[in-house]
Amino acid sequence: MASSYPTLAPFIFKRPWLTNMLRPVANWYGNAAGYRQLGLRADDLIVEENENVIKALKRLPPKEAYDRVYRIRRAFQCSTTHKLLPKSEWTKIEEDVPYLQPLIDQITAEDKERAALDSLTVIKNH
Repeated sequence: MASSYPTLAPFIFKRPWLTNMLRPVANWYGNAAGYRQLGLRADDLIVEENENVIKALKRLPPKEAYDRVYRIRRAFQCSTTHKLLPKSEWTKIEEDVPYLQPLIDQITAEDKERAALDSLTVIKNH
């Protein structure tokens, strides 16, 4: 599995014209999804039941891990009270950058490399 969720991002980012065309749609969708109004970032929504996600969470720097927990708890509190954060506390588009997905991708690559090394066969020349 290349990532924890399916994505067309690599295909789109290789084509600047497509990136420029889809950026407004992506920003609109990010705002319409509602997670930014709760102070969350996109990577906060990645399900933690995957083994690679759990490993990635353990690799987060302490401050980033604390900030993640804070954002999730604050969003849960908002959800419980059926209120959104004040607009000044919404996650801004420029703040909504991946912090967990790169670690997940790194762990996936390490797993693939480990599997490739484990399946190596040594052929002895006589």
